[in-house]
Amino acid sequence: MNQLAIIGPTASGKSDLAIKIALKTNAYILSIDSLSIYKEIDVVSAKPSKEELETVKHFGINVLDPDAYFSVDIFISLYKDVVKQCKEDGKNLIIVGGTSFYLKSLMQGLSSLPEITQEIKSKVSKLLKDLPASYKLLLQKDALYMKNIDKNDSYRIEKALLIYEASGLTPTEWFVKNPPQPVIEKMPIYNIDVSRELIRQRIQKRSEKMLEMGLIDEVCALEHKYSRLPHAMKSIGIVEVLDFLDGKIEKSEMLELISIHTAQLAKRQQTFNKTQFEGLVSAPLEEIEEVILSQ
Repeated sequence: MNQLAIIGPTASGKSDLAIKIALKTNAYILSIDSLSIYKEIDVVSAKPSKEELETVKHFGINVLDPDAYFSVDIFISLYKDVVKQCKEDGKNLIIVGGTSFYLKSLMQGLSSLPEITQEIKSKVSKLLKDLPASYKLLLQKDALYMKNIDKNDSYRIEKALLIYEASGLTPTEWFVKNPPQPVIEKMPIYNIDVSRELIRQRIQKRSEKMLEMGLIDEVCALEHKYSRLPHAMKSIGIVEVLDFLDGKIEKSEMLELISIHTAQLAKRQQTFNKTQFEGLVSAPLEEIEEVILSQ
């Protein structure tokens, strides 16, 4: 099984390119997009259409409900399952998306966790009934690790508690003694090189198209079903619509803010992609297909 990755800023044409390459290289596609993983978030995430999803088998799309927790370790587990499926089906794999942090995590890997017995799980479950107290305990024991964890982030607080109770070490101490092991040693990574002005134009057109496709109705339905609490509900395209629904901004301003915030995201993605991957091959969209197929 051969595999490669296609990355680039939002609205750079990654999805269409991946489908073209997949059809020519007998490959499946694994999406690394932090919103496309969720069911029902279709317009906001600009995920491939039903027809496109049927053209080439995709993974990492429409996997979780919008109120489900998603993290790097869940993604790595998904990746391993996809690789197994590719090998069974005699397929290659193309990893594509804008959330390159997940690709980076595959190359860096995750640290192993201590053996967690049922007894430890039960003890931690009892401690978590008082989440503020659990957070305070961990903060006292390991301020360095906890500084980036929100006091209401029950998933990560639970993980830290499990490590502490099972190993007798703070999370920081455990991860120093158990450094991460790469999941992928090496793979070709291709980056779509596009000017920021062109990206801004494409983002503006895509934002207008999202509105025509029912953006506001989708966000209304999501809020009604899942409330505003899930992490996914704080995404670009959703928060601006919620502000519009609250009467804080006009529709024209909502559209403008979506474009501005998406362009800012694209700029961060471009910086991340160019600084985080060794041996990155960059080329304009109109040339990169030929570059990939010639390798």
